Amino acid sequence: MTFDWEYFWQALLAPNQSFLNGLALTIIISIVAMALALVLGLVVALMGRSRFLPLRVIASLYVWIIRGTPLLVQLVILYTGFAAANIFRFEDLSVGFLIKGAVQAAIIGLMLNESAYISEIVRGGLESIEKGQTEAALSLGMTPLGSMRWIIVPQAIRVMVPPLGNSFNGLMKSTSILSIIGVAEMFQVGSTMASSTFKAFEIYIVVALYYLLLTTIWTVIQTAIENWLNTKAGLPKAESIWKRLFGMRSKRDRIAPKNPIAALEGAAA
Repeated sequence: MTFDWEYFWQALLAPNQSFLNGLALTIIISIVAMALALVLGLVVALMGRSRFLPLRVIASLYVWIIRGTPLLVQLVILYTGFAAANIFRFEDLSVGFLIKGAVQAAIIGLMLNESAYISEIVRGGLESIEKGQTEAALSLGMTPLGSMRWIIVPQAIRVMVPPLGNSFNGLMKSTSILSIIGVAEMFQVGSTMASSTFKAFEIYIVVALYYLLLTTIWTVIQTAIENWLNTKAGLPKAESIWKRLFGMRSKRDRIAPKNPIAALEGAAA
């Protein structure tokens, strides 16, 4: 068995239409699922901070169940289990274009799974802001909603962006298991090509490189967003893209501070 370099370069640089369709579907599912997860995660986080005990209990149970069970199991239950139990069946939907039932289940499954983690990110971001700022805003006559909108959330967003960006990276890679419910995303198309051409090693390396390309592009976008938020807040810019991707540090970063307290503060940062 030899590595077919010609086939590898062709598949990498000039992928066929099926592979491009799978790549496009991976991107679309990732973006739509993340957008919906952000909304649901925010709702769950606010429920968890509610004064009403039933809402806090529901939010806690939701996060506990979703975070405590594998995404693969959730997808199978959602798409196959519910249909077998005659609870709900995902049917193909036409809204000017066809959305297959498996794609709908994939988006909802990823949304539900990711929203549980996002709710914890949002909760941590909101709680990172000192309560005194809320009290000061209320003492100035602002409503609780107004203080949240104008005082707390703008500061918390800067804290939440890095973990939210990492969550999106993880979500994009998680789309590789959607083949279990028949979604023709990039990994599923690659598997089909590998089966028909017997070029499994070549194809899976190509698939891995395309996933790497997607996550790298998002890392660049995420770094730009973080730098923009830091600039607006009058703070130093985040790590450069080279430092974030390859761990390249400047000479100043490599010099350990003489003050041990400064060293501990740098490690904590």
